[in-house]
Amino acid sequence: QVQLVESGGGLVQPGGSLRLSCATSATDFSAYTMGWFRQAPGKPLREWVAECTGDGTITYVDSVKGRFVISRDNAKNMVYLQMDNLNPEDTAVYYCNAHNSMLGDFWGQGTQVTVSS
Repeated sequence: QVQLVESGGGLVQPGGSLRLSCATSATDFSAYTMGWFRQAPGKPLREWVAECTGDGTITYVDSVKGRFVISRDNAKNMVYLQMDNLNPEDTAVYYCNAHNSMLGDFWGQGTQVTVSS
């Protein structure tokens, strides 16, 4: 079982920035693809936002390209999401995910991001 703990959410004005962090208990952290998902208010499903494989391949959903940056520190078992130029449509609960087809799929408890003036 891998534990994931997100932090760094909060209230920010449009155009502002936040940096989310995700600490993991994975003993083989580099074997996991680490991703960020979000669930907006009233939406039934989580939306995939970004991911970084163990070897550093990074992909983003189109709506955040150029504004969000995902990174990971394999030595510290951490993954980050730098979010710049935030807009109200980015308001959501953000979840950290660890995925490996053999080892399993794990989620954090989520951190709230609210973009509002």
